[in-house]
Amino acid sequence: MPERNAYRKRIIKEPPLLDLFKPAGTSMKTTKKVIMTLDELEALRFADYRQLEHLEASKRMNISRPTFTRLINKARHKLSQVLLEGCVLKIEGGNVEFRGTVHKCQDCGESSKQSVEAPLEDCPECGSTNTENLAERHLENDQNESV
Repeated sequence: MPERNAYRKRIIKEPPLLDLFKPAGTSMKTTKKVIMTLDELEALRFADYRQLEHLEASKRMNISRPTFTRLINKARHKLSQVLLEGCVLKIEGGNVEFRGTVHKCQDCGESSKQSVEAPLEDCPECGSTNTENLAERHLENDQNESV
Protein backbone atom coordinates (compact mmCIF):
# COMPACT_ATOMS: atom_id res chain seq x y z
CA MET A 1 0.00 0.00 0.00
CA PRO A 2 1.44 3.44 -0.92
CA GLU A 3 2.48 5.96 1.71
CA ARG A 4 -0.28 8.40 2.70
CA ASN A 5 1.68 11.30 1.18
CA ALA A 6 1.66 9.50 -2.20
CA TYR A 7 -2.05 10.31 -2.51
CA ARG A 8 -3.22 13.41 -4.28
CA LYS A 9 -3.74 16.32 -1.91
CA ARG A 10 -7.39 16.90 -1.08
CA ILE A 11 -8.53 20.48 -1.56
CA ILE A 12 -10.02 22.04 1.59
CA LYS A 13 -11.79 25.41 1.47
CA GLU A 14 -10.44 26.56 4.85
CA PRO A 15 -9.49 25.15 8.24
CA PRO A 16 -12.19 24.61 10.86
CA LEU A 17 -12.59 27.28 13.54
CA LEU A 18 -12.84 24.55 16.18
CA ASP A 19 -11.00 21.25 16.07
CA LEU A 20 -11.87 19.63 19.40
CA PHE A 21 -15.31 18.64 20.69
CA LYS A 22 -15.93 17.01 24.07
CA PRO A 23 -19.17 15.89 25.70
CA ALA A 24 -20.07 18.07 28.68
CA GLY A 25 -19.23 16.58 32.06
CA THR A 26 -16.59 14.15 30.76
CA SER A 27 -12.85 14.09 31.38
CA MET A 28 -10.38 14.43 28.50
CA LYS A 29 -8.13 11.92 30.24
CA THR A 30 -10.65 9.12 30.51
CA THR A 31 -12.90 9.67 27.48
CA LYS A 32 -12.19 7.74 24.26
CA LYS A 33 -10.91 9.97 21.45
CA VAL A 34 -11.92 9.73 17.79
CA ILE A 35 -9.74 11.41 15.15
CA MET A 36 -11.49 12.83 12.08
CA THR A 37 -9.18 14.04 9.33
CA LEU A 38 -9.62 17.43 7.72
CA ASP A 39 -10.60 15.83 4.41
CA GLU A 40 -13.25 13.72 6.15
CA LEU A 41 -14.68 16.89 7.70
CA GLU A 42 -14.67 18.59 4.29
CA ALA A 43 -16.55 15.61 2.84
CA LEU A 44 -19.17 16.00 5.60
CA ARG A 45 -19.44 19.71 4.85
CA PHE A 46 -20.06 19.11 1.16
CA ALA A 47 -22.35 16.07 1.39
CA ASP A 48 -24.42 16.76 4.51
CA TYR A 49 -24.16 20.48 5.25
CA ARG A 50 -24.11 21.84 1.68
CA GLN A 51 -25.97 18.80 0.29
CA LEU A 52 -23.88 18.49 -2.87
CA GLU A 53 -23.91 15.39 -5.05
CA HIS A 54 -20.85 13.17 -4.55
CA LEU A 55 -19.53 13.85 -8.06
CA GLU A 56 -19.66 17.64 -7.63
CA ALA A 57 -18.08 17.44 -4.16
CA SER A 58 -15.32 15.13 -5.39
CA LYS A 59 -14.43 17.61 -8.15
CA ARG A 60 -14.19 20.43 -5.62
CA MET A 61 -11.87 18.34 -3.45
CA ASN A 62 -9.76 17.20 -6.43
CA ILE A 63 -10.42 13.50 -5.79
CA SER A 64 -12.35 10.71 -7.50
CA ARG A 65 -16.00 10.06 -6.70
CA PRO A 66 -15.22 6.62 -5.16
CA THR A 67 -12.59 8.24 -2.93
CA PHE A 68 -15.12 10.88 -1.87
CA THR A 69 -17.65 8.16 -1.04
CA ARG A 70 -15.07 6.35 1.12
CA LEU A 71 -14.25 9.61 2.92
CA ILE A 72 -17.88 10.48 3.64
CA ASN A 73 -18.60 6.94 4.88
CA LYS A 74 -15.62 7.11 7.28
CA ALA A 75 -16.65 10.58 8.49
CA ARG A 76 -20.25 9.54 9.11
CA HIS A 77 -19.15 6.43 11.01
CA LYS A 78 -16.82 8.49 13.22
CA LEU A 79 -19.47 11.14 13.89
CA SER A 80 -22.00 8.43 14.82
CA GLN A 81 -19.46 6.88 17.16
CA VAL A 82 -18.83 10.24 18.84
CA LEU A 83 -22.54 10.90 19.34
CA LEU A 84 -23.57 7.40 20.42
CA GLU A 85 -20.58 6.54 22.62
CA GLY A 86 -19.89 10.02 24.03
CA CYS A 87 -16.36 10.22 22.62
CA VAL A 88 -14.10 13.25 22.22
CA LEU A 89 -13.79 14.35 18.57
CA LYS A 90 -10.42 15.72 17.43
CA ILE A 91 -10.11 17.07 13.89
CA GLU A 92 -6.60 16.86 12.49
CA GLY A 93 -4.41 15.43 9.78
CA GLY A 94 -4.99 14.31 6.25
CA ASN A 95 -3.14 15.01 3.03
CA VAL A 96 -4.73 18.39 2.37
CA GLU A 97 -4.17 21.72 0.68
CA PHE A 98 -6.07 24.78 1.89
CA ARG A 99 -7.57 27.27 -0.58
CA GLY A 100 -8.12 29.84 2.16
CA THR A 101 -7.44 30.29 5.83
CA VAL A 102 -8.78 31.91 8.97
CA HIS A 103 -6.84 34.32 11.15
CA LYS A 104 -8.04 34.02 14.74
CA CYS A 105 -7.27 36.27 17.70
CA GLN A 106 -6.25 34.21 20.72
CA ASP A 107 -7.29 37.02 23.09
CA CYS A 108 -10.81 38.07 22.00
CA GLY A 109 -11.72 35.17 19.66
CA GLU A 110 -12.35 37.39 16.62
CA SER A 111 -11.77 35.54 13.36
CA SER A 112 -11.51 36.62 9.74
CA LYS A 113 -11.30 34.65 6.51
CA GLN A 114 -8.15 35.35 4.50
CA SER A 115 -6.28 34.08 1.48
CA VAL A 116 -3.60 31.51 2.31
CA GLU A 117 -0.86 34.00 1.37
CA ALA A 118 -2.24 36.85 3.54
CA PRO A 119 0.24 37.98 6.19
CA LEU A 120 -0.75 37.58 9.82
CA GLU A 121 -1.84 40.96 11.19
CA ASP A 122 -2.94 42.41 14.51
CA CYS A 123 -6.54 41.70 15.50
CA PRO A 124 -8.88 44.29 13.92
CA GLU A 125 -11.25 43.97 16.91
CA CYS A 126 -8.96 44.36 19.94
CA GLY A 127 -5.56 45.24 18.42
CA SER A 128 -3.85 42.20 19.92
CA THR A 129 -0.75 40.79 18.26
CA ASN A 130 -1.70 37.33 19.58
CA THR A 131 -3.25 36.07 16.34
CA GLU A 132 -2.94 32.70 14.64
CA ASN A 133 -3.22 31.41 11.08
CA LEU A 134 -5.35 28.27 11.47
CA ALA A 135 -4.25 26.71 8.17
CA GLU A 136 -0.60 27.00 9.17
CA ARG A 137 -1.37 25.46 12.57
CA HIS A 138 -3.00 22.42 10.96
CA LEU A 139 -0.22 22.00 8.40
CA GLU A 140 2.49 22.34 11.07
CA ASN A 141 0.76 19.75 13.30
CA ASP A 142 0.60 17.37 10.34
CA GLN A 143 4.30 17.84 9.53
CA ASN A 144 5.34 17.35 13.18
CA GLU A 145 3.38 14.10 13.40
CA SER A 146 4.94 12.67 10.22
CA VAL A 147 8.51 13.24 11.46
